[in-house]
Amino acid sequence: MTLKVVCYGVRPNEVPFFEKLNKYNFELKLVEELLNHDNIDTAEGMDAVILRGNCVADRTNIEKMNEYGIKYVFTRTVGFNHIDLQAAADYNMSVARVPGYSPNAIAELSLTLAMSLLRHVAHTVNKTSKYDFRVDGTMFSKEIRNCKVGIIGTGKIGLTEAKLFKGLGADVYGFDVFQSEEAKHVVKFVEMDDLLERCDIVSLHVPYFPGKNDKMVNAEFISKMKNGAILINTARGELQDNAAILEAIKSGKLDGFGTDVFANEAAFFFKNFENGDDISDQVVRELVDLYPKVLVTPHVGSNTDEALSNMIEISYDNLNDMLTKGSTANAIELPKAN
Repeated sequence: MTLKVVCYGVRPNEVPFFEKLNKYNFELKLVEELLNHDNIDTAEGMDAVILRGNCVADRTNIEKMNEYGIKYVFTRTVGFNHIDLQAAADYNMSVARVPGYSPNAIAELSLTLAMSLLRHVAHTVNKTSKYDFRVDGTMFSKEIRNCKVGIIGTGKIGLTEAKLFKGLGADVYGFDVFQSEEAKHVVKFVEMDDLLERCDIVSLHVPYFPGKNDKMVNAEFISKMKNGAILINTARGELQDNAAILEAIKSGKLDGFGTDVFANEAAFFFKNFENGDDISDQVVRELVDLYPKVLVTPHVGSNTDEALSNMIEISYDNLNDMLTKGSTANAIELPKAN
């Protein structure tokens, strides 16, 4: 029997990857939309689903999946907070994720955002695109080799970014509760407050722990940063206090902010608005309007050929492992069923 798999959030450019990497010959149904309450019927007749971030796999949708006979609710992402694990347990479903993918994908975006803000590229190109080729004071910048860069979270992604910055000649500092031997060869580990005080660029690469580090980048955090520093977040939107960052940009405390993430980002990411008034979160709208001091990308950090291939291949392997072995190393432990 051929396993029927519906994959959600499959962008047109991703279709060839899903098809080419289908070495187990699953019967694929590729849906461009993210899974929501209005399109759950597209899962009818399928055996498994593969989600991406911001898909809605809450109890309502999982109940429908159960009605359809679906037993595998997998995600091609590291995070899995879009899946109601209790509901999955209650309906005896298996849940699995992708524990990691190309760290270069996120690290390169972080570096690009930081360098663009440091060299005021967006400001400059915005002017020349309007045929204004005059050089103004904002276009003056530091060289990265004369800067100190702070990496908060020196796991695979943070360490990769640290190596990239070090390759450019920057003085790189790190903070992490776990200081790996590999990272010690690349960064100078210091306390968080020391890092914030010293660094011209601060980049976040820490996981989000609900109820523990919500809005860790708040007014107090920012007050400890070097005046005129640049802040980058390509980790999780829940880590940042948008209102505090907005105030810091307006006051000049921060010279720039680059982000690939927001909390509750499904409310505006991947949508096209006629104007800013239609964005439900006023603070997010104000941040976006502060371009070119604020650079926002719509969660595209993993949107590279290598990362996409990793996510699809591991997702397919997870399904095959479940079918052939009855388990996968990437399964998510579920709570006890009610």
